[in-house]
Parts: sequence; C-alpha cells; structure tokens
Amino acid sequence: MSTKLYNLYYTNYACSDYKKIIRSVHKDKIEKLLDIIRTNPFQTPPPYKKLVGAYTGAYSRRINLQHRLFYQVDETNRRVKVLRMWSHYGDN
Repeated sequence: MSTKLYNLYYTNYACSDYKKIIRSVHKDKIEKLLDIIRTNPFQTPPPYKKLVGAYTGAYSRRINLQHRLFYQVDETNRRVKVLRMWSHYGDN
C-alpha cells in the first residue's frame, strides 16, 4: 500500500531556523517531526495544536519547552508550508 506524502516547503524564516537547528541538540527531534508531517500533518502522537486568532489555519508541534514547529496545511494540493522551526509562534 502506497501513501502519498505531503510536499514540504519552507519560508525564509524556517530556512534560517533550520541553520540554528542543525547545530543544536534538537536536530533529531525536528527531523522526526518533519517526517511525521510529511506523512500526515494531523498524526497523533505526538500531539499538535490547532491555532486560532492571528494564527488561524496554522498548527504547532512542540520541539521543546521553548521552541515549536509551526506550519500550515494545504489539503487540496497535499502541501505543508513550514513557517518556523525555532521560535514560539512566529516570534522573530
């Protein structure tokens, strides 16, 4: 049985965040989270949070106490836009 994966694409912020991540102790965790959302962005566990307010339509997964993986899902085109991977909800 073949599962069609979601295509991931990254904002400039997410690309910049990734440069920090690869030098951190969180590299393995973020790689696992990216693999999960590539397969199914709504898979649990690990839990995800559907955001509201200014971030309506976005989702968040915990990397650690401080940092989150922050993304949006386009179900129609099976794409996931990774917004941030280092800060807390789009903080710069």
